[in-house]
Amino acid sequence: MLTIDGGVRSGSGTIVRYSVALASLLGKEIKIQNIRARRDKPGLRAQHLKVIQACQEMCHGMVGDASVGSKEITYIPKQRFKGGEYRWDIGTAGSTTMLAQSLLPLACFAEKPSKLRLEGGLFQDFAPSAYHMKFVLLPLLKQMGIQAKLDIKRPGYVPRGGGIIEIEVEPVKELKPLSLTEQGKILSIKGIALSSHLKEKKVSHRMAEECRKVLRSHGYKAEIEEIYDESSLQEGAALAIYAVTSSGNIIGSDRAGRPGRSSESIGRYVAQSLIEDIKTGAAVDRYIADHLILYAGLAEGTTRYLIPRVTEHVETNLWLIEELLSAKTKISGNLVEMEGLGFKSGKSSIWGSEAFYPLLDNSANEKAY
Repeated sequence: MLTIDGGVRSGSGTIVRYSVALASLLGKEIKIQNIRARRDKPGLRAQHLKVIQACQEMCHGMVGDASVGSKEITYIPKQRFKGGEYRWDIGTAGSTTMLAQSLLPLACFAEKPSKLRLEGGLFQDFAPSAYHMKFVLLPLLKQMGIQAKLDIKRPGYVPRGGGIIEIEVEPVKELKPLSLTEQGKILSIKGIALSSHLKEKKVSHRMAEECRKVLRSHGYKAEIEEIYDESSLQEGAALAIYAVTSSGNIIGSDRAGRPGRSSESIGRYVAQSLIEDIKTGAAVDRYIADHLILYAGLAEGTTRYLIPRVTEHVETNLWLIEELLSAKTKISGNLVEMEGLGFKSGKSSIWGSEAFYPLLDNSANEKAY
């Protein structure tokens, strides 16, 4: 059983999510210790637990000691994920996009198409927004061969959640590496300003107008769609923009609203963040910098891309693919390089091992979990 220290590097829930996801994909037994040990509220939170439960359901696995607050778990997948339709409700405003990113690799290498309906938070701090995933991450993953579509069915915000996204994924045989080593010329900037139950205050327009204003001051023009939603369970807002470059890169920026955060401050922050990343000469934004690492670790060949700066999350995800995928990684200035495992659908060296299945079929072990 492979042991992962969940308290190293960033010590974030990403270690839990990605470790369980990769274990499910590879057919590995894992133990995760010191879960989120460096956080104010250590241990599993609802959104991390839901990833574990979802992987368990998808792979008919066994889980030990997994509950909210758990600082150590064991996980044993029993079957390769075959695909199909699934629904999960986080039950809080926990991030549906983080859940989606954890399950996406399994769906990519499934036997048949998958459709995942996820309920929880779509827009909050410290998590990728649904718009960023839809308009930035998934188009970049398409360059690696992943065919996935995300639809926002209902917005969801902190604290009530209740947002819904649906993701449809087509199976792939293998992933191609990415090479994004030049930023290129900015061809266009587009975006979406969303607010729920806030039409009278013109929140969507105010966010978009302030964002356009800041971008114009730096010589950029932006097309930002203004949306007023009435379906959300509560008031809320989010702004996301993304720049497309001549080199085929997509650089995004976003922020969610919250009480005390003005529409204008959101607009300024989103515009300034995009400008900051563009000025570094990076080919991807500060968020995509770590979001692509898992897929690069699975791809055949060497992925290279320029990032705005090396963050703790980048270092953590690089360490994780080294531990779980034996990938080779390198950072040269702001250039990240990853030589992937070359994972191929149906050709895992672990799934199908005669030494593996007797352990999983052991009735005593089944009862222990």
